[in-house]
Amino acid sequence: MNFPAHTVEKIGGTSMSRLNELRDTLLIGGRKGEDLYHRIFVVSAFGGITNLLLEHKKTGEPGVYASFANAADDQGGWQNALNRVSDAMRAANADLLTHSADRNQADEFVRERIEGARSCLFDLQRLCSYGHFRLSKHMMVFRELLSGLGEAHSAFVATLMLNRAGVAARYVDLTGWRDERELTLNERLHAGMEGIDLTTELPIVTGYAQCTEGLMAEFDRGYSEVTFSRLAALIGAKEAIIHKEFHLSSADPGLVGLDAVRTLGHTNYDVADQLANLGMEAIHPKAAKTLRQNQIPLRVTNAFEPDHPGTLIDEAPADAPGAEIVTGLPVVVLELFEQDMVGVKGYDAKILEVLARHKAFIVSKSSNANTVTHHLATSHKRARRIEAELAEIYPAAQVAARPAAIASVIGRDLNGQHILMRGLQALADAGIEVQAAQQPSRNVDAQFVLSRDDLDAAIAALHSALIAPEQTGRIAA
Repeated sequence: MNFPAHTVEKIGGTSMSRLNELRDTLLIGGRKGEDLYHRIFVVSAFGGITNLLLEHKKTGEPGVYASFANAADDQGGWQNALNRVSDAMRAANADLLTHSADRNQADEFVRERIEGARSCLFDLQRLCSYGHFRLSKHMMVFRELLSGLGEAHSAFVATLMLNRAGVAARYVDLTGWRDERELTLNERLHAGMEGIDLTTELPIVTGYAQCTEGLMAEFDRGYSEVTFSRLAALIGAKEAIIHKEFHLSSADPGLVGLDAVRTLGHTNYDVADQLANLGMEAIHPKAAKTLRQNQIPLRVTNAFEPDHPGTLIDEAPADAPGAEIVTGLPVVVLELFEQDMVGVKGYDAKILEVLARHKAFIVSKSSNANTVTHHLATSHKRARRIEAELAEIYPAAQVAARPAAIASVIGRDLNGQHILMRGLQALADAGIEVQAAQQPSRNVDAQFVLSRDDLDAAIAALHSALIAPEQTGRIAA
């Protein structure tokens, strides 16, 4: 399977909720005839649907999955949660589909999928009422089944809308619904794309793909970008495109001002990796790896400005050294001091084991003769558990966890820019105290550890000082 003249494009959930606008801009817009095709769209669930199916990504409010997992014997809880999903999906149908026949078809699709999932949950409860079966062993499969409902629904609705507008859109369901085959991800993608003529059809593909590897186990809610990148590699796409509801810009416009930021325009996968490390994902790092290894450039655009080129991410070096983006995130500083570690090799191996067991993401780390410091993207509650466990392992050590933040300056090539020195001066001029700072030897980023209360002001100060005035300019609104 190789279609090098085509693109594979992904649309996120927030953008999908504005499907009518996408139809009039990105999906159709001014295109006619053959210009409508030569593209494959991988879509996420409509905004908020996956939260209702699983749990709220930010607040942790339980959805169907969490309700079932936390109280499997309470049928009312998870059934009510499933009913809320059905209501939200039907509301999306009513909002997005103008023709009654399309709405009826979409509502029937929702009914069939929701009631199918409900039957599965009843059967799972009955099965696990016997002592030989454990619910915990089935929960990941259940999580995958639920996740697929959201993408299946959005892809189906988008296909109906485009067909009604005269576009030969093809619904491609990779979720494995009522499919007894055990397929790898590549096999699932091959089966889904089989028989499609990309010159005359527009495939609308579910972001979730059921496969023997189990995407949720490794990627959880980042699975749609894995599907997207693997499909791009499989067909040999000329370009992979992610459509967001904003431009990838030099800083958050809300922090530094709309007139000060600029669209990046061009950067590389090193910068994308640094952004992912700081929680500002242009693309999931595993998905980026797939594209990078297959030499497929990635473009990040604003979905509602189809004429704007957005930002191209590839392996090209920078035309000139310089900072490109300033960002940051709250962290927990985990510090372990012990005199006995002086001269001992591999002293922190047990620390890493504890962090891995608690699934604490390491943003950065540093060490000297008797101190190892990790900057973690994790909750304060989890950090306290880690602190207590390390105190037991190292009874003679002083272990402390405290809240902080990291502000980071990132660029393809920071050589000769004195970013660390200039950044420290900019923060000092802004009256911001820096607790620690480092610039690794690869010269693609510099990090400044500071109080959480100072993070927003630090990003503004660093952007003002280090993003060259001649590079700034109002991004498209």
